[in-house]
Amino acid sequence: MSADNDDTLEPTIFSALITPHRSLSNVGFLVLMIVFGAVSFFSGVLFLAEGAWPVFAFFGLDVLLLYWAFRLNYRHADAYEEVMVTSTKLTVRKVSHRGRARVWELNPLWVQLEKVMQDDFGIERLLLVSRGKRLAVANFLAPNEKESFAEALGAALAEAKRGVTRTVI
Repeated sequence: MSADNDDTLEPTIFSALITPHRSLSNVGFLVLMIVFGAVSFFSGVLFLAEGAWPVFAFFGLDVLLLYWAFRLNYRHADAYEEVMVTSTKLTVRKVSHRGRARVWELNPLWVQLEKVMQDDFGIERLLLVSRGKRLAVANFLAPNEKESFAEALGAALAEAKRGVTRTVI
């Protein structure tokens, strides 16, 4: 293969990495757990002093359940989606929180971007439609973020359909 027909030299029109949003950082999580644990401990001690010892155990269980729920949530934050458009290929790579990857390669000339709208909500889902099959993308994004993503992806697909218009040096 010569360098003139190498697919890796093809210019990228659009590239996006989409990750789940997590509003609480690791430091915020630590602060939350310390405050929640302290409140639960002192409340439990008050109940223990009154003779209601089972309540003390339930306060400890609450702290453990909250910790477990946040750890599960953070583990799921490892998932992501990659979307890349070149003039000859639209690649969608979805990686689960367990590291399992699935890759779809579509011809951008045959792909249509479909929006599932809800009046009060905005864009509910974005779908790539090709040859009668649908692939949901950008599920991690909020409705307003899906709107800007859809505009950028639509523009990239339109550029890919026009053909290569840029010069690569």
